Amino acid sequence: MTETVRYMERTRDYYRALGYPSDYVWARFEAVPFANLAKPLSQSRIGLVTTASPPDLGNRDASGRRQVWSGEISAAPDRLFTDNLAWDKESTHTDDRASFLPIEAVQHWADEGVVGGLAHRFHGVPTEYSQRKTTELDAPQVLARLRADGADVALLSPL
Repeated sequence: MTETVRYMERTRDYYRALGYPSDYVWARFEAVPFANLAKPLSQSRIGLVTTASPPDLGNRDASGRRQVWSGEISAAPDRLFTDNLAWDKESTHTDDRASFLPIEAVQHWADEGVVGGLAHRFHGVPTEYSQRKTTELDAPQVLARLRADGADVALLSPL
């Protein structure tokens, strides 16, 4: 028998237990900034985006705030840093990098002709609880990096 996980209710309860004075407010977008593919997926280069941090936490600015970061696919670390993020650490783990940075899976799809290829870099976006920072700072940086890499499609792999 499958039990329903009430994610929204569970998240509200979690933040209340942490002592936050008001409930978390989820971002809403009336207009979604997605676009149709300009060419078939089999001809499209895929850019990977994750919410994990680099293993050395080197994605911080002078004030200590996390920033967008990038890494080479060919030199991707075996592990990324995830301990600073909120996830159910009793029920699962993040030892399987491929679950949130699926380099090998996309390379396999490219070998099979499902996708046109994989961009040479992957990108990390910090999980900030600021819709403003995400939309005004992080998203434009990631888009610029994906375009610089010649990516046609972004595969988002949140943790």
